[in-house]
Amino acid sequence: MKIALLGYGKMGMAIEKIAMAKNHEIIYKVTLENAYDFMPLSLKNVDVAIDFSMPTAAVDNIHKCFEAGVPVVVGTTGWYDQLDEIKELAEKEGQALVYSSNFSVGVNLFYKLNKILASMMSNFDNYDVMIEEVHHTAKLDHPSGTALSLAKHVMAEYPQKTTIKDRLIFDKNQPAQSAKAHELLIESYREGDVTGLHTVKYESVIDSIQITHDAKSRYGFAKGALMAAEWIIGKKGVYTMDDILNLDDFIKVS
Repeated sequence: MKIALLGYGKMGMAIEKIAMAKNHEIIYKVTLENAYDFMPLSLKNVDVAIDFSMPTAAVDNIHKCFEAGVPVVVGTTGWYDQLDEIKELAEKEGQALVYSSNFSVGVNLFYKLNKILASMMSNFDNYDVMIEEVHHTAKLDHPSGTALSLAKHVMAEYPQKTTIKDRLIFDKNQPAQSAKAHELLIESYREGDVTGLHTVKYESVIDSIQITHDAKSRYGFAKGALMAAEWIIGKKGVYTMDDILNLDDFIKVS
């Protein structure tokens, strides 16, 4: 498989390492130095593109992949306000795209557990729910795409939670904030070189219940993105990791 990496930061480098170990070829890379030279023609002889660039670049990169007729896997977040437009364009032109707020298999299992727990906890009104995410200080978007996906799953079970209250924190000594009944609080911590830590918390005056996913390295994200790239070859349409993993075949939410 001949791959183009659209974005060659830490994630791009991790994907390259895994891809080469599986005898795939990286034949084109978009870096900070050559980003302005990236054109659809740059994707000649490419089988699939994998985008881990910047929120401001992702949509333009997707358009270039579509113009070149190259399927694209998008791990960049922060552009989903244009997702409906991209889906419509992909359907109209017969293009192929996989997007996910997180390509880690473990995180997608965590998503499923989050849905199950939210459906159970919504029956008990003495608990309030909030989400905490921790990432490295270089992460630009907040809340993280993973936290937003977790919030979407929770809010599907809690119709009273109509808005998200995002709190960006660089200092853990900042005073705590409360949220109104209709707000789902997401606390976004930025510290050190944390790969990704997400916790969904249910609190009552009696006890607390938490589920947590702690990413130990970028390997899981990179491995999942490469899995998606292998899977999308020869397909048309817009997909997510749900389509690839088929977790509903194993776990039934009542």
